[in-house]
Amino acid sequence: MKLNLITLAILIVAVVWACMHASSVEWNWVRAGGAAIAGVSLVLLIVARLQLGSAFSIQAKARKLVTTGIYSRIRNPIYVFGGIFILGVSLLVENWELALLVVVLVPMQVARARKEARVLSAAFGDEYARYKAGTWF
Repeated sequence: MKLNLITLAILIVAVVWACMHASSVEWNWVRAGGAAIAGVSLVLLIVARLQLGSAFSIQAKARKLVTTGIYSRIRNPIYVFGGIFILGVSLLVENWELALLVVVLVPMQVARARKEARVLSAAFGDEYARYKAGTWF
């Protein structure tokens, strides 16, 4: 619960800061699209993090298998929406080097997802196999 509150507080501060500085941005279609992508992905990232609840950990652990909400469709929504968020921000600030971060991030997240899958498979067996078969990434 404490990690959820800390995560939520950090994200709220980031959103408030972004709103306070939005008027100083010279808006164009690229930046507006980036803001929309970043905004939607941030909301979905927050929802995924909150839905994960006490099952969240930095290291792969099998505390419980979360299969509801966003997790009923995507096994690793925090990784997915985190990458999309970075792409959106890179468009918003028109920093193409930042977009290259995703090129580095994706293989790392795939490797983490595979490690987590092994841990969850060992802990939850057939239940995890059925869950995995019905979800994406």
